[in-house]
Formats: sequence, structure tokens, C-alpha cells
Amino acid sequence: MLIQRMSERVEDQKMTGRPPKPIEQKKLIGTYRPGRTLLDPNNTELERAIELPKPLQPLSEAGLNFWGSVWGAGVNWISPKTDIHLVQLVAEQFDERAKLRNLVETGGVPRDRSGLRELEKQITGNLAALGLNPSDRARLGFAVVKTESQLDAFFRSVESRRAEQS
Repeated sequence: MLIQRMSERVEDQKMTGRPPKPIEQKKLIGTYRPGRTLLDPNNTELERAIELPKPLQPLSEAGLNFWGSVWGAGVNWISPKTDIHLVQLVAEQFDERAKLRNLVETGGVPRDRSGLRELEKQITGNLAALGLNPSDRARLGFAVVKTESQLDAFFRSVESRRAEQS
């Protein structure tokens, strides 16, 4: 019993402190250190989906919409061999979310609303695991931030003026 309470405390205290700063933000402010990244995108080779894979289980409309969009958006880093089960799980979660939303909108019990919020948290975590948000995609090494600094904009405007004068 004591060990169970101690393990519950440890689980409650997993995320302490400030969350890590996204790599895009580090690149923008100039504090990004490439030697500390986990994966080098030049050395990472995944088998890409040449065509849209078929779902492992039947999906409803919401799940099929997610299924089609994820294989298009994540084609560079989501592999049909290693990630298909997680993509299937998230697609099924989207189907379940659509059903729960209908229940909540038609006057379901408060338990349905809390279940919907919990499911949305799980979906968010799984989307992060798939690298479908900017910070996690950057951690995977697939984010490229291209911003034009004020100095670059100035040089570009000077070059365009010189070209107009010539």
C-alpha cells in the first residue's frame, strides 16, 4: 500500500518545471545548438508511403479524413511499416471523438463531456508522438525555420533598388 502511494506520487510529479523551448524559437533567437539535437535528418531514412495505405480496420468519416491527411502531411517522417498502428489508433480516436461530440451536443451526461476532454488529451499526445505539431516535428529533425531578418530584408531592398537603377 505504501509503495502504491509512493508510485502514485512519482507519476503525479513526472512533468515538473518549465517545458522545453521549441527548436524553432531557439533558431529565431540564435541559441540553437545543433550538436544537441537527437536525430540528424540527413542520416534518417524511413520507408515512405508511395501511395495511401489502407486502414487496418474500418473507419468512419472523421477517421478517414484524418487517415488521408496524415499520410499526406507526414509523408517525410511517418513510415507505413513502423507507424501505421499508431496512425490507425489515432484515426479510431477521431471516430470516437466525433461520436462523443454528438452525444455531448445532444445533451449527454456530464461524464460524456469529461470523457471527451480526456480523449482529446490522448489525441494530442498521440499527434505529438507522430510529430504532427511544430515543436515535436522539430525534435524529430524535420522542421526548417526560414525567416527573413531585418538585415536580410534591408539587403534585399538595396539589391532591388540597384537593379532598378541599372
